[in-house]
Amino acid sequence: MITTIDPANGRVLDSYRYTGEREVGVALRRAQAAVRERADESIQQRALCFRMLADVLRARREDLALLITVEMGKPLTQARAELDKCATTCEFYAERMPELLAPQAVDVFPETAEIRMRPLGVILSVMPWNYPFWQVIRAMLPAVAVGNAIVLKHADNVSGCARVLQSLFDEVFGAGILTTLMLPAHRIGPLIDDPLIAGVAFTGSNRVGALIGARAGRSVKKTVLELGGSDPFIVLGDADVPAAAAAAVRGRFLNNGQSCIAAKRILVERSVFSEFVEAMLSELDGLVYGDPTAEATDVGPMARVDLRDELRRQLDAAVAAGARVLYGGKPDERPGAWFPPTLIQVPDTTNPAFREETFGPLGVIKPIASPAAALTAANESIYGLSCSIWGRDRSVIDYLADRLDAGSVFVNRISESDPRLPVGGVKASGYGRELSHWGMAEFANIQAVRSAATPRSTR
Repeated sequence: MITTIDPANGRVLDSYRYTGEREVGVALRRAQAAVRERADESIQQRALCFRMLADVLRARREDLALLITVEMGKPLTQARAELDKCATTCEFYAERMPELLAPQAVDVFPETAEIRMRPLGVILSVMPWNYPFWQVIRAMLPAVAVGNAIVLKHADNVSGCARVLQSLFDEVFGAGILTTLMLPAHRIGPLIDDPLIAGVAFTGSNRVGALIGARAGRSVKKTVLELGGSDPFIVLGDADVPAAAAAAVRGRFLNNGQSCIAAKRILVERSVFSEFVEAMLSELDGLVYGDPTAEATDVGPMARVDLRDELRRQLDAAVAAGARVLYGGKPDERPGAWFPPTLIQVPDTTNPAFREETFGPLGVIKPIASPAAALTAANESIYGLSCSIWGRDRSVIDYLADRLDAGSVFVNRISESDPRLPVGGVKASGYGRELSHWGMAEFANIQAVRSAATPRSTR
């Protein structure tokens, strides 16, 4: 059984039974049938379904947002924003799908050739809890656009969101396009092995991602792995310090600090370090920490008590290794998964809080001597997901961007996903890309069709 817990107070929300083996088999066959049935569907029909999904998400925004908040603690205003982003992405693909999926002619004169994007089949999607709707839409909507069907193994603590996602897809697309499976971790491997699974998408830790990639590799199945991140947030000496400080607080503490692309390692040139810290502490004072269902709340509880305990362990280890608490840091003893917004300054890059991914409302800041030192510190990580750079000298910014180990670089703005741009990382942050046309190609058979020139009749 799966039991979901309200992270704000520790109370049991609901219980669900795991999906039986026979039910899994039925779901896979239904998904395979859905792929075949869609083979003759026009791109215009598919685009219409995407628009309908956007309309449904907007119409049910309040109820769905409250479900997100209750299950994983996201502040209600941010849960609404998550759903808005899902709807916007549906509309983006609805508009661009005819262009992105159109066969591309290739000049092989005197013959003819074109490249077509065909579905692979049934894709297994193993998704995390931190953006329970957006993660699924972001990772899987491009695959659905190509014509694939999805079986979703969502995180246990957002099982309610997972079930609702299936009901929405059933309503808009018909049965089989997205099917939620409730499975314990030990049953994911055998599911990957199933011949009806054509590919696997995973978002989560690099440790589990490595296991999933290895298991899929044994069956020669395509994978996209969007794994952890410890993103640098670089503030150069010529940056707009107040703007950068406000962005650092937003980029670190949005979604209760539980984001792969959060600003986790804040690197600030010494010439503006004191000014930046002062501005950041002022911004932290302005955060509203409390009831996630309240309209004014900026930071609520973490998603689970075990995650809160792990972040507390990381904070204690960082302090023991010489880190200094600049803000927050004291335990919140009320029931639930509460961890107050906290900022620490680390003495060097060997500190545990600098080297490990911290997934929660714990910011890590360090002064650096120069842009070159910022580059060295930023790349001194096993991760390479995203990065944010703040400054005015474009030549310096471009120098850093060209050398950073990161899948995305954001200049004078926080790291954020956008359906028009690919999302993904390098190094231990995984491989493959989500969103944009690059995301559509990940789970597609990119098929070349070449035809010999038709010989002229001799009559």
